[in-house]
Amino acid sequence: MTRKLSEAKIVLASHNKGKLKEISALLEPFGIEVVSAGDLGFEEPEETENTFAGNARIKAHFAANASGLPALSDDSGLEVDALDGAPGVYTADWAETPNGRDFPMAMAKVQGLLDEKSAPAPRKARFCCTLCLAWPDGHDEVFAGTVSGELVWPMRGVHGFGFDPVFLPEGESETFGEMDPDKKHGMSHRADAFRKLVAGCFD
Repeated sequence: MTRKLSEAKIVLASHNKGKLKEISALLEPFGIEVVSAGDLGFEEPEETENTFAGNARIKAHFAANASGLPALSDDSGLEVDALDGAPGVYTADWAETPNGRDFPMAMAKVQGLLDEKSAPAPRKARFCCTLCLAWPDGHDEVFAGTVSGELVWPMRGVHGFGFDPVFLPEGESETFGEMDPDKKHGMSHRADAFRKLVAGCFD
């Protein structure tokens, strides 16, 4: 039996403004106020696990302990079949530079590795998202979502973020980078995980 959320305010264990906007909008119908770990001045804990669930738990428990409120975290990434699931939990790391994250560089790196291996088309991949809702008493609930598709090259579209311009979801003709953001949010890996979170902890 999953624990239901009874509190009217939660902390989003993220410093990402885009993520705060997206998750605040998703939680608005439930009358839940969302404040980010960044707005509260919390540092980001080191993500030392090698799974999405492990890193989501680190972030959620850190924010719950620091704030005394329930905390929601999200760990997500891209898994490419021909690269044995890489970049996976290290998706953001592949984009790191001394001047911040450079996702066009990371997308070109993935494409280069696929070309080196002469990986046949379609180059299957999936976006994965794990949400963790943690309480200050140490309890947590974890929900995982995915969306499957393939990688295309060159990049297409200016919407979204991360690897969206090279990800073509199954059955679609537009990449996440070309797609209307509302349509993408309705079918994304985060939407899949969020539906499970709502069914488990809000309904």
